[in-house]
Amino acid sequence: MTDQPATPLLDQVRDPADLRKLAPGQLRQLADELRAETISAVGVTGGHLGSGLGVVELTTAIHYVFNTPQDKLVWDVGHQCYPHKILTGRRDRIRTLRMGDGLSGFTKRSESEYDPFGAAHSSTSISAALGFAIANKLSGQPGKGIAVIGDGAMSAGMAYEAMNNARDAGNRLIVILNDNDMSIAPPVGGLSAYLARIVSSREFLSVRETLRRLARKLPRPLHKAAKKTDEFARGMAMGGTLFEELGFYYVGPVDGHNLDQLIPVLENVRDMADGPVLVHVVTVKGKGYAPAEAAADKYHGVQKFNVVTGEQAKAPPGPPSYTNVFAKALIDEAARDEKIVAITAAMPSGTGLDKFAAAYPDRCFDVGIAEQHAVTFAAGLAAQGMRPFATIYSTFLQRAYDQVVHDVAIQNLPVRFAIDRAGLVGADGSTHAGSFDVTYLATLPNMVVMAAADEAELVHMVHTAACHDSGPIALRYPRGNGTGVALPETPQRLEIGKGRIVREGKKVAILSLGTRLEEALKAADALDARGLSTTVADLRFAKPLDEALIRKLLTTHDVAVTVEEGAIGGLGAHVLTLASDEGLIDAGLKLRTMRLPDIFQDQDKPEKQYDDARLNAPHIVETVLTALRHNSTGIDEAGVRA
Repeated sequence: MTDQPATPLLDQVRDPADLRKLAPGQLRQLADELRAETISAVGVTGGHLGSGLGVVELTTAIHYVFNTPQDKLVWDVGHQCYPHKILTGRRDRIRTLRMGDGLSGFTKRSESEYDPFGAAHSSTSISAALGFAIANKLSGQPGKGIAVIGDGAMSAGMAYEAMNNARDAGNRLIVILNDNDMSIAPPVGGLSAYLARIVSSREFLSVRETLRRLARKLPRPLHKAAKKTDEFARGMAMGGTLFEELGFYYVGPVDGHNLDQLIPVLENVRDMADGPVLVHVVTVKGKGYAPAEAAADKYHGVQKFNVVTGEQAKAPPGPPSYTNVFAKALIDEAARDEKIVAITAAMPSGTGLDKFAAAYPDRCFDVGIAEQHAVTFAAGLAAQGMRPFATIYSTFLQRAYDQVVHDVAIQNLPVRFAIDRAGLVGADGSTHAGSFDVTYLATLPNMVVMAAADEAELVHMVHTAACHDSGPIALRYPRGNGTGVALPETPQRLEIGKGRIVREGKKVAILSLGTRLEEALKAADALDARGLSTTVADLRFAKPLDEALIRKLLTTHDVAVTVEEGAIGGLGAHVLTLASDEGLIDAGLKLRTMRLPDIFQDQDKPEKQYDDARLNAPHIVETVLTALRHNSTGIDEAGVRA
């Protein structure tokens, strides 16, 4: 059901300037219409729903009270920003969310002046808002930095690093802690709401500052006692001592769905004369939509759905997802080996480790949004003889690269990196694409890097990683469903650094890494039909390379093409280096590399993304034919003589 709701008041709001023309008594109706419009839009597009529903009133209040876009509003992660997009001039495109050429599912600078900072990874908002605040302060420009950060994102150390550095921002920085899940404060009631409003008022601040000045004139022991009494009283009432130790004036908790409470508090905070402020707002994820409120994950991410019933569109039956294949394979390994443990950084269901945790609750660890800690924690486990699987999305593992290098690779510790969402990811776009993991891992000494061509290979690679105790090892696999191959009853331990020939030929060699193997085989069919006998190899390993196999293919075929779903610097670069070191380029080798383009690819349907990246079978065929047409003195775009 996609009929749009009646929204007479929302229809009058094109941007926050229109919103600020409304009377306070109209905001409740506006928020209700904004919630209905959000539900309707996501019912059409799919995407993140529960987080946005939880901040409808907060979004309305912020844009009503503050002078956006002069005041810079930074949403942490950004998956809660759909109501914000509706209020900031993008309502006419809201039903293009996450589609090709449509609105991003996250904040994006190129999309609107109301998105001053792009985000899709968590815990960056306070740092960015602090940057805006300090820049305006130094340049004498008006405008505050406002960060809205969820309690989950506060599990990352970066948030506290930013807060520890925030004193110089003065009253230019406001952090709004959206507490919707972890229950880090007592439930919001009338008393706490009243206290929040009082302690943010000018009168209270004036009295408190007067008392502070008087206390400074007391003898030192009495001054210290007065200070501790003040901190203790406020900490008992509202839990703000930690934030105040970091230099913030703490206000809250405030009911994030009660506009009569939110508006006065935000107005008081806006007009404060001194110091950064943290406003603690308590909300309900999925608020106002019964199916979302009833769901265990509060409808965090959804497919297209029926707005009336909440029923989500089901994907057609097909092969299991790579994530589920990995989860089952790891559970089977854990049944054979009690030293196997699993670690996730706040993505248990996304990585399949919720299933592992159900089977082995004492051997599964969700460390929160803390990838750096996850990797070093895994290193400590490995150093003590355990066999840890650090199961992290490719794009999130980037956040822990120093730990991968310093704490794992240099010490040659046998941490197993299970890298989900490797390659392109469709609607989640460039911020979540796993484009760089082969490049950033295969450069490291001691590291083994595998890429599964299909779900059966993934099972073998999980087993291989479990058995590999001589150093770090990584296995990468994509988002989405497998190819439909039969899964092995008994996994095989692969020989490290050994590929396989999938198809024999004589003239053309296609060297594939990962799930482009299926397209490589289609290309081979097309080339064979043209009389070009084609070999297809699944190299399996980006590091160490199967040098003997590669050397044989490069010296016995007229053209060789590497194909991978990763950025420049991956498999192709390593094969080119091998060819250079062996002197094969000087012998007139026609070698081409196919990889992801040197751009950040926008969201789209996966098949369109692969086509744009020129990684489908027709592009492989074209690359081969173009190489054969080059004369013996030509130089291709990779700098390899043809």
